[in-house]
Amino acid sequence: MSFNLIDYLRKFALMESIRHIYKIGNGPSSSHTMGPHKAATHFAEGAVDAARFRVTLYGSLAATGKGHLTDVAILNVLEPIAPTEIVWYPDIELPYHPNAMKFEALRPDGSVMAEETVYSVGGGDIVRDGEERRRAEDVYGMTTIREILDWCEANGRSYWEYVDTCEGSAIWDYLRQVWLTMKDAVERGIEAEGVLPGGLGVRRKAVSYHVHAAGYAQNLRSRGLVYAYALAVSEENAAGGRIVTAPTCGSCGVVPAVLYHLHTSKQFSEMRILRALATAGLFGNVVKHNASVSGAEVGCQGEVGVACAMAAAAASQLFGGTPAQIEYSAEMGLEHHLGLTCDPVCGLVQIPCIERNAYAAARALDANLYAAFSDGRHSVSFDRVVEVMKQTGHDLPSLYKETARGGLAAIK
Repeated sequence: MSFNLIDYLRKFALMESIRHIYKIGNGPSSSHTMGPHKAATHFAEGAVDAARFRVTLYGSLAATGKGHLTDVAILNVLEPIAPTEIVWYPDIELPYHPNAMKFEALRPDGSVMAEETVYSVGGGDIVRDGEERRRAEDVYGMTTIREILDWCEANGRSYWEYVDTCEGSAIWDYLRQVWLTMKDAVERGIEAEGVLPGGLGVRRKAVSYHVHAAGYAQNLRSRGLVYAYALAVSEENAAGGRIVTAPTCGSCGVVPAVLYHLHTSKQFSEMRILRALATAGLFGNVVKHNASVSGAEVGCQGEVGVACAMAAAAASQLFGGTPAQIEYSAEMGLEHHLGLTCDPVCGLVQIPCIERNAYAAARALDANLYAAFSDGRHSVSFDRVVEVMKQTGHDLPSLYKETARGGLAAIK
């Protein structure tokens, strides 16, 4: 019998695949659009004979669902089958989770032929009423960057090689799909104009930044293009476009902006970009496993802060950083976002989220440059910053976390 290293490693696995950091779907929110879209799709599969549908949204889904295009995500699935009514109950919160929805398939006489209550629990994941939340299959045996860094240095390998060892060759086809989706989002976003949906009257800025960047000298042009690419993807997300969580919808512009800029300006090959994506995903995965990437749990430090760390790690690898320099780059990307609140105006992923993506993309490149001047040795490890981020997030009052009522969210 032949020995399979991947199967052997999975026997001792503790951390899930990076596929769950990079989820492909429509924005602007994994919990408010990706989750409801998935729930509607599953319900529709068993209700193709319905005369009409009724979907009741509760709690947070109802409170900010219109601005987050929750109704659009559901209607896109159910309306082609039968007429669909959306009912909104923002003041009723079901016990299991604030993001709850009830699907009903109705007969011609209005009686219920099938119904199901589903919870959108974050990251695009859903749980049916009465079910336990199931973990995805674990594939990684090491769960801290310190362990993985030691493995890299002992074996003369890099982070992406650890990903390849644990995930197997199939991960590269998936990461190629991720990269193509990211590129498409950038290229759509830098051409699109107009006002974003949601009622805030926010105009798209990516096209303007892209045009203005051409008028500057090389150094400022480079920075302007990074801003433009991050704005492009974040604006696509806000408009309900197809994006990749990296690690969330609200922070989806940072990693694509850095990688697209380096791909086009430095002519890095697709394979090198995919390896950088693997490295970035590994750092994001470690944060998700040991702390959180949810704005509802730890604030925006877990979204934009982690995205900055991921992009910094990716950039450092592309420029030939050692494993220690890559770790340092990611550490700075996260450390300097500690304490960042999640306080979007009107609960929409627009103000200040879109600007934060652009700023974090630039900071990721700065972190890479700073680490490149060093030998990679520094005082505070990436794992320690993850611990601090988790504690800081728990210490933040709910007033300053997702669908917040304080901070910038208090602006009228």
